[in-house]
Amino acid sequence: MSKATSRSARLCAALAEHNLDALVVSTPTNIRYATGFTGSNGTVIVRPDGVQLITDRRYTAWAAEEIAANAPDTEVVIASSAGRKEVLGLLDGANAVGLEAGHISWAEAEAFRADLGESRVVATTWLVEALREIKDADEVSKLQAAADVGDAALQLLIPELRPGLSEVEVSRRLAQHMFEHGAAVPSFEIIVASGPNSSKPHHEPTDRVIAPGDLLIIDSGATVDGYRSDMTRSFVFGTPTAQQHEMLEVVMVAQQAGVDAVRPGVQTSTIDATCRTSLSDAGYGEFFTHGTGHGVGLDIHEAPSVSSSSTATLAPGHIITVEPGIYLPDVGGVRWEDTVAVTTDGVTPLTRSPKQPLIEL
Repeated sequence: MSKATSRSARLCAALAEHNLDALVVSTPTNIRYATGFTGSNGTVIVRPDGVQLITDRRYTAWAAEEIAANAPDTEVVIASSAGRKEVLGLLDGANAVGLEAGHISWAEAEAFRADLGESRVVATTWLVEALREIKDADEVSKLQAAADVGDAALQLLIPELRPGLSEVEVSRRLAQHMFEHGAAVPSFEIIVASGPNSSKPHHEPTDRVIAPGDLLIIDSGATVDGYRSDMTRSFVFGTPTAQQHEMLEVVMVAQQAGVDAVRPGVQTSTIDATCRTSLSDAGYGEFFTHGTGHGVGLDIHEAPSVSSSSTATLAPGHIITVEPGIYLPDVGGVRWEDTVAVTTDGVTPLTRSPKQPLIEL
């Protein structure tokens, strides 16, 4: 069974599981997953007998090319105007029509209720996203390509790191190296956090200039064919203090323990607990202030969550991050992160940059 046929078949089968006659897919990421279409105007209708993409005339050739390459069993419907007539026509006879409740606007939902009748509209959650959790071989290949670009870009950046550069400049240089290696865009806004700023887990780059003795966190990723990578490396400029050295080592040990715990059948909460216990045993538990990781794919944050409250169980095809960190206010922070693939017999790291934090002055 081809990738496209497999996805279409799984989408159509999911209707029966949710007691639906049809599903309206309006989220761009879910549309891309279902059909390969990347245009800005599209709606996918899933019925038990197949999948249709509705778009406008601007995308006639574009849609044909992407559907042929990714989902040739999908029918392309070119709408004459906004496409509302075509969407409603494809829903004719469907008594239970699912809408993506987490993504559709109130106004759009009300319009469907007015057009179809209150009793025919059903709010759905996590239907397509649940299918996206387990990556197929093609997806894993694209995720590995994105990770390879992220690795290559960081290795070009490291020799350029020095005091006197601003956080913004470091971010721009890293993004440029990603572009040079084939990234479409960074996976997300690159985090470059230096000195005291590194104690803020999601710090946005500023004009702060890196100084000797600073801790530095770089959290970045590249996007290739729509799929994203995610990796964090920590650095110190010059000889680390005893406290900095301990922070770097303690988090590295915790992160490796988390990666080593990744196996099929393991609950993601166990991965979180493994990292958290390691940091607590070293006396830093209270300074680990976020979850241990998340799924990665077409979105940078996908299921499954890797946190204390997660009930997910790992299976082959899951792609997750393992990213413990500690953050000391007014001192700085350290985070190590890798994206890993769950395999039938364990785990395979996708991000492979060395963890070598010392930048000589």
